[in-house]
Amino acid sequence: MSKPSDTPETSEKQFEDVEFGEDLPEVDVDVSLDTVKVFAKASMMLADRFTDHEAAKKAGLPGAIVPGIMSQGILVAAIHAWAPNAKVLNVDTIFRAPLLVDSKPVASGVVTDIDDDTKVIEVDLTLRNEKGETPVVGTAKVTL
Repeated sequence: MSKPSDTPETSEKQFEDVEFGEDLPEVDVDVSLDTVKVFAKASMMLADRFTDHEAAKKAGLPGAIVPGIMSQGILVAAIHAWAPNAKVLNVDTIFRAPLLVDSKPVASGVVTDIDDDTKVIEVDLTLRNEKGETPVVGTAKVTL
């Protein structure tokens, strides 16, 4: 995962600084075959559909796909790019379509709820591919 694009360095964020509708900085994501192979090996997810385009195509996929838990990790990393001190309470993820290895996705998010009583912030998250499609979306609850 690379640094947020077109944004200055982030610092610790305070609950009082968060605004409803605030956009998280967009983050260019590295889902190259080499990076996904490292993740697949570390997570013991060695299925060919993650690490071999031709094997994935033989299985009926358009190419190798990014493991779902890697996509979730990317979404959580986007939260920490926005607020390094955030504590992620949970992430609910919807996989609408495969996220393809060697694509150029961008992670983004927006603050959709702020609970002043519980100090919990809700963030909608998106992984958008270069076609503008959103194969992975999610919602996270965080505290600062």
